[in-house]
Amino acid sequence: LKTPVRTAACQHVFCRKCFLTAMRESGIHCPLCRGNVTRRERACPERALDLENIMRKFSGSCRCCAKQIKFYRMRHHYKSCKKYQDEYGVSSIIPHFQISQDSVGNSNRSETSTSDNTETYQENTSSSGHPTFKCPLCQESNFTRQRLLDHCNSNHLFQIVPVTCPICVSLPWGDPSQITRNFVSHLNQRHQFDYGEFVNLQLDEETQYQTAVEESFQVNI
Repeated sequence: LKTPVRTAACQHVFCRKCFLTAMRESGIHCPLCRGNVTRRERACPERALDLENIMRKFSGSCRCCAKQIKFYRMRHHYKSCKKYQDEYGVSSIIPHFQISQDSVGNSNRSETSTSDNTETYQENTSSSGHPTFKCPLCQESNFTRQRLLDHCNSNHLFQIVPVTCPICVSLPWGDPSQITRNFVSHLNQRHQFDYGEFVNLQLDEETQYQTAVEESFQVNI
């Protein structure tokens, strides 16, 4: 589970992102038992902090290599476990190409590494002030986010090759081990806007979520 949340009525637990996605699809029902979910829960589900503590305290076996891993680190392990990647059909080898930003993994990163990645994101910019990227499908470089989107839709629309998204990696919370199966589809779904215009790149994703929740309580409806 990633950022586990729990429904109040039926006490079922889900990853926060999965739960919010299900709420957008089903409206008012628990994804597991179809029980009622309050309007407040649909917008801001309650964190299952007890379960988070358990996940940080106890370990389990990787389903493929049998290595003992803390439960909260299991997702990160699966991204680097060759036996897991081979078993479930995802290459564990990241394609070798240069990206325009240096990055480190998201899990347990230090404040220094997050800051360094943010500075790199901001420094590696075009004359228009936007970060630039290299296309992982043809290696052509110096694309802004919008130009990369247009380039891939024009030249690689039907090219489905597992690669690492240079835009995702450039973000402070980016994970360089994350493989994107359909890069062009990913661009169209996730990168229709520049993150720097909407979020504070000095903060990690969870901190921004908490800040947004706190600020929402200050709004008079």
